[in-house]
Amino acid sequence: MAGLELLCAEHASAVLEFERVNRAYFAGFISDRGDEFFERFAEGFGELLAEQEAGGCACYLLVAEDDGSVLGRFNLYGLADGTADLGYRVAERAAGRGVATGAVRELCGIAAARHGVRVLRAAVSDGNAASRRVLAKAGFVAVGPAGPADLGGKSGLWFERELRA
Repeated sequence: MAGLELLCAEHASAVLEFERVNRAYFAGFISDRGDEFFERFAEGFGELLAEQEAGGCACYLLVAEDDGSVLGRFNLYGLADGTADLGYRVAERAAGRGVATGAVRELCGIAAARHGVRVLRAAVSDGNAASRRVLAKAGFVAVGPAGPADLGGKSGLWFERELRA
């Protein structure tokens, strides 16, 4: 399996396929993106790339070496003043194999070295035990409650990790 790749325009069709194929699986753990996400995917993808270019986020993909499909998305949001929020999702076919933990660990190094992040945070819903395990294995600690506004209508916890360049 390859390392993380910075999101670029050429990834659009693979990302859309990843989101379509895994939509029902993701909905079991996190809020569904809704039909509008898919209906206006091209526009939203362009906006995401523009935000990344402006420095507000940094989005990475884990791409399968064998067929070029997306195995996971690992994103840094709200990049400012040495902090960022982490969001990620892994394809059902790659779940349970340490893929998310390895990619989150890799992203921690990238966040510090390339983006100057010193504190990385992630909100996880109460019902997402797998994501909590990923964060714990990657060195994050629970720091307080996350409310519905942080988690698309769900309650949960914020996790945090201090990073070193």
